[in-house]
Amino acid sequence: MLDIYKDFAENTMAMPVITGEKSEGERFPGAVDTYSIEAMMQDGKALQSGTSHFLGQNFSKAQDISFQNANKEVEFAWTTSWGVSTRLIGGLIMTHADDDGMVLPPRLAPSHIVIIPITFKADDPETILNYCHKLAADLGVINYHGRSIEVEIDNRDIRGGEKTWGWIKKGIPIRLEVGPRDMENDSVFMARRDKGPKEKQGVPRNEFIENVTSILDEMQQGLFDRALARRDDATTLLDSKDAFYKHFEGDGCGFVYAHFCGDPAVEEEIKTDLKVTLRCIPLHGHDEEGTCIFTGQPSKQRVLWAKAY
Repeated sequence: MLDIYKDFAENTMAMPVITGEKSEGERFPGAVDTYSIEAMMQDGKALQSGTSHFLGQNFSKAQDISFQNANKEVEFAWTTSWGVSTRLIGGLIMTHADDDGMVLPPRLAPSHIVIIPITFKADDPETILNYCHKLAADLGVINYHGRSIEVEIDNRDIRGGEKTWGWIKKGIPIRLEVGPRDMENDSVFMARRDKGPKEKQGVPRNEFIENVTSILDEMQQGLFDRALARRDDATTLLDSKDAFYKHFEGDGCGFVYAHFCGDPAVEEEIKTDLKVTLRCIPLHGHDEEGTCIFTGQPSKQRVLWAKAY
């Protein structure tokens, strides 16, 4: 299940995550093992974005959950517990949003494109609307990762600026404006949510239809790459207790990989001193042996530390 969480977070949400096992002090009460995906938000804090627990027989013994095995012997069940929650919505917002509002990865967006007819100076507004509806129909038959491209047409009788900023705040991936001149040129005026609100360009209609899935994929990958670069820039390896404390004192954030011996008392001391927690023992990478920076005892691998929500 942890791999399913990771796949969804990275390939649908465009939110890079680290998979790992929780320490004894952070383990789910009653679980034998707890695993999590950890993501970094834009402020450098960690968000535990999903967990998977191996409960052994602890809960089945408490709840008297038993079964007959292949040898016709009755034994207590071995159980697991796993799930993600609405905190993923918070993770989505805090990973991609900007000062203008939401930014939605195309594979997750409920609608991919909004078409905004510009009719206030048009001699024949109905012709422009028909052009927009035909464009929406042509886009709607295109397959994008197992679903049709979803298109909105916003013909509300409100100011154009108010209309545009409403869609920017909602985070819809692509905005298309179509006015009399665009229609005459058989083109659209395109703006992408992953770029600045004033970055627009005219695109021939057929060219846009032909390339729309590539544009959406480019946006999806770009959002992931942006988040990954931000995480990498805010991640460091530290090899001394003094450097560790100096890094996290005050408002210090980001991810730190450091050697740790696994002593729960030391882990609790760090949490009290710095409000920093051991986020996970990574399942991949950072497994070189070393010396715990807090006790000087042997350490099997570096673990991930951060301030968290």
